[in-house]
Amino acid sequence: MRDVAVIGVGMIRFGELWERSLRDLFTRAALAAVDDAGVDRVDAMYVGCMSSGLLVEQEHIGALFADELGMGPIPAVRVESACAAGGLALRSAFIEVASGMSDIVLAAGVEKMTDVAGDEATHALAAASDREYEAFHGVTFPGLYAMIARAHMERYGTTTEQLAAVAVKNHANGALNPMAQFRRPITKEAVLKSIMIADPLHILDCSPISDGAAAAIVCPLEKAKELTEKLPIRIAGVGAATDTLALYRRKDLTRLSAVARSAEAALKMAGKTIEDVHLAEVHDCFTIAEICVIEELGLVERGKGGQAAESGLTALDGKLPVNTSGGLKAKGHPVGATGLAQVYELVQQLRGEAGERQIKDARVGLAQNMGGSGGSSVVHVLEAC
Repeated sequence: MRDVAVIGVGMIRFGELWERSLRDLFTRAALAAVDDAGVDRVDAMYVGCMSSGLLVEQEHIGALFADELGMGPIPAVRVESACAAGGLALRSAFIEVASGMSDIVLAAGVEKMTDVAGDEATHALAAASDREYEAFHGVTFPGLYAMIARAHMERYGTTTEQLAAVAVKNHANGALNPMAQFRRPITKEAVLKSIMIADPLHILDCSPISDGAAAAIVCPLEKAKELTEKLPIRIAGVGAATDTLALYRRKDLTRLSAVARSAEAALKMAGKTIEDVHLAEVHDCFTIAEICVIEELGLVERGKGGQAAESGLTALDGKLPVNTSGGLKAKGHPVGATGLAQVYELVQQLRGEAGERQIKDARVGLAQNMGGSGGSSVVHVLEAC
């Protein structure tokens, strides 16, 4: 396989973008990535998107988006793996370049979620759970993650204050991110006094419904310096895995096995250990998700995830910065775009272009993108060249 590098990234600010259409969101992010890379063509395209058919009644978006970019007749493929769609779009682009099939490939993620009412968005998102055995019986994603949180609290003594600390940390980071949906700090008290959605999760423990898009351009590492003057970011390792979709079939509700397996594969490919990682963007769709994910990655001991944000370990100035972008919690979570938005943040950090959020001497970053309640997970390890 050839070594693969990210040579361009693009993103639009996430939020409730009433004036933008699905195709407009995609096109703006994709063109930003093309401009950042300094290229005038791509050989192929992969687009992560979960629910365009349900949310905006538009399928067949690969062909639509290739046409919108004026790059037809390139092959263009939609990738779907619930909230991990964006990460798997990048994995697909990586494979195409690594295999030698193409030289310049666009990976993008997009979701337009606010064209429908909140209950319709909730219905669409429930398709990422086991529709027959979970959603049919009224269990929503806040309910599923509340079960995970309760199990974690019972086993490890995790507290609602520790959950709130994750939200406080990520909003503090998001306040420094011009691309974030929510650019204001919050307090622990505000989290604990906010509306209860599914006990023990308050509304400020939950990521928002968002519109947005993000994109990356990848090419062979050996060609990167010919194409761009910017620092190439090597995709050192990629890993993907799945788990049982329904929670009731898992032996341990506190475990996200797909996360552990995908991280193990990515780190092995990269020839690194978790100790080599300087910062991580992880899938904090709910505050408990960040806690469980950092345990599965091995960033902290199992059962210690609840203490990480509370102690400052995962803060911008902590030993293990997590979700410097603000995470899904503050940056926003247009589900198909999330995986590429994580990569956008890591590329900014590894180039030294993250502004007030910049992590000193960051050379290796990890992005972990998860589908549903952990039914799928993809991890990328990125390294500054």
